[in-house]
Amino acid sequence: MGVRLMVVDDHRLLAEALASALKLRGHRVLAAAAPASGAADLVISRAPEVCLLGTAAPAEAGVFDPVVKIKRERPQVAVVVLGPVPSPRGIAAAFAAGASGYVRHDERIEGVERAIMKARAGEAAVAPGLLQGAFGELLHPTAQPDDEGARLLRMLTPREVEVLVRVAEGEDTRLIAAGMGIAPSTARTHVQRVLMKLGVGSRLEAAALAARTGLLDRAGPLHGT
Repeated sequence: MGVRLMVVDDHRLLAEALASALKLRGHRVLAAAAPASGAADLVISRAPEVCLLGTAAPAEAGVFDPVVKIKRERPQVAVVVLGPVPSPRGIAAAFAAGASGYVRHDERIEGVERAIMKARAGEAAVAPGLLQGAFGELLHPTAQPDDEGARLLRMLTPREVEVLVRVAEGEDTRLIAAGMGIAPSTARTHVQRVLMKLGVGSRLEAAALAARTGLLDRAGPLHGT
């Protein structure tokens, strides 16, 4: 049976795309909106069973204030946060505010749907791997634990970073190969490795993830090296 839900995200295009995907899977999406001062009020007025709340900065002060307000006014609404790989305090802040779950924003639609169903059932919707990563970060903190763009950048070789920048600029395999002076087959292999390391299924998803996490801003100066 479908879930009555709302999708709220900083990026309206992403919110609408996620809402469309969930509708195709039989869920009733009451609204897809961008967070603003009235986002919590909209959720409160529509009273969905589950609200998917996107954030790009789970560790920022006050980012989960809408969750607090929603849970105060509509305690029956389950809120699932969509965000980057968070620091331990990011996860803690989400649950302290009253969230029922936390899902990475690069999760596949099946994973998002599982989190929705768990949240509606009153269960905590957090991937075990996410918790393991959070505990690992607590034990071995990185220099900038909240910087998702820097974390992703460290996963890629300089060559792969250049490929990602070119993908984000809309270059196809032929143009990537010509621009980097490599064979198209080699360029195609580089692209597949980038998608695998970022955990995404398409070039569009890779470009969106890189833009959203600030990876492109960091990678920009490396273009053409």
